[in-house]
Amino acid sequence: MASIKSLAKDTAIYGMSSIVGRFLNYLLVPLYTNKISAESGGYGVVTNLYAYTALIFVILTFGMETSFFRFANKEGADYRKVFSTSLFVVATLSIVFLAGVFGFISPLSNVLGYGDHKEYIMMMATVIALDSIQAVPFALLRFKKRPYKFAALKLLFIFLNIGLNLLYFLVLGKTQPVYIFMLNLVCTSIVTFFFIPEFKELKFIFDKQLLKQMLSYSWPILVLGIAGILNQTADKILFPLIYPDESTAQQQLGIYGACVKLAMIMTLITQAFRYAYEPFVFAQNREKDSKQTYALAMKYFIIVTLLAFLCVVGYMDILKHFIGAGYREGLRVVPIVMAAEIMMGIALNLSIWYKLTDKTIWGAIVSIIGCAALFAINIIFVPLFGYMAAAWGGFAAYAITMILSYFLGQKYYPVNYPLKEIALYTLLAIILFVLMTYIPQNWNTILRILFNTLMIGIFAACFFIKDLWPAVKNRLHR
Repeated sequence: MASIKSLAKDTAIYGMSSIVGRFLNYLLVPLYTNKISAESGGYGVVTNLYAYTALIFVILTFGMETSFFRFANKEGADYRKVFSTSLFVVATLSIVFLAGVFGFISPLSNVLGYGDHKEYIMMMATVIALDSIQAVPFALLRFKKRPYKFAALKLLFIFLNIGLNLLYFLVLGKTQPVYIFMLNLVCTSIVTFFFIPEFKELKFIFDKQLLKQMLSYSWPILVLGIAGILNQTADKILFPLIYPDESTAQQQLGIYGACVKLAMIMTLITQAFRYAYEPFVFAQNREKDSKQTYALAMKYFIIVTLLAFLCVVGYMDILKHFIGAGYREGLRVVPIVMAAEIMMGIALNLSIWYKLTDKTIWGAIVSIIGCAALFAINIIFVPLFGYMAAAWGGFAAYAITMILSYFLGQKYYPVNYPLKEIALYTLLAIILFVLMTYIPQNWNTILRILFNTLMIGIFAACFFIKDLWPAVKNRLHR
């Protein structure tokens, strides 16, 4: 239980920077969706380009975060040498990428549909290169258990970004998406300077054998990462290319992208958990009761994410005001996207078996299968049903990934997950969700919120009585 408490503590600190910080960053969503009209398609441009950058980030980091934890935790390993090797790989890829983008900016921007706005591509390419390089020292902070500096730098970026965006869009009255990209570049550049102490840990000794071993371990993780990020972004990349009405494609994508933001609390919880969980898993593997700990971590992760799901759905009458009125027609995608994100988080938990057994190729295969399903559903159904098909495509992809990960994991690295308890909590959440969804339409907003609060309270009370209170009693009796 002490290990779970340590994991919870680190997750909470990482979560402060991810969840609290990103929540503050969400203040930019109503700003953008009120200043940039849905009809202009400007927010669709933002959604589209950020989807590309998320994919490129995975490629440039090349799985080196996970590889760093794996090799730095090996017996007798010199973490500084592993850190240096990881940074060498990522920095080299980032420099080559930037050279390619700037060297072929005209044809590239034309292919992407931004021939009149080459500056969009150049600014975001620089941002993603810097973000990729920063990923390695951020991993070093996690390895050295320095979550406070990690959180501080994440929050620094967010507060800078919010402040500058409020200045440009609210005070100066700007309405063009170019300023979103420009300010992102400024803030990312500033944060990079705070990694000077970490860069001083570089060891300028080229270990060819270590590099070969790390690349052998990381390339399946790269494939896994590409497939995984495509599950999150492919719909936003494909949408303008396959939606039949070109004149409204960016408008519809903007609506979808804005509404998906309301579901991103699940992504933030999963991200905070991942930041703490990856170094935790490799360190915990040395303990005798490691599998029991992994099972408990899965259970509590699912309970917390189900509670977050109910909170977002229950307070949608309030949360919908975070986006402009012209974007709210897409709110029906929010529960679907959140359910998909929960399954993604479960798949992340289940991924421990191939990372610990060095069978990362299986993770790549599973993710490719899920990604193929996503592409198929989007290509076939988006032209018919628009962004609703994009939402269900993500749901199906994560469901397939989760199911395959579970059965493969039980074959190669069996963990006795508390499936009965997980199923009961999931069933309870589904029942409460249905009750909240089918509230009589003639109820006013206050009455709906009060009823939904009661439903959320029921779930929270069951969690407290069943799992938290026994632990509290044990501590009191010691």
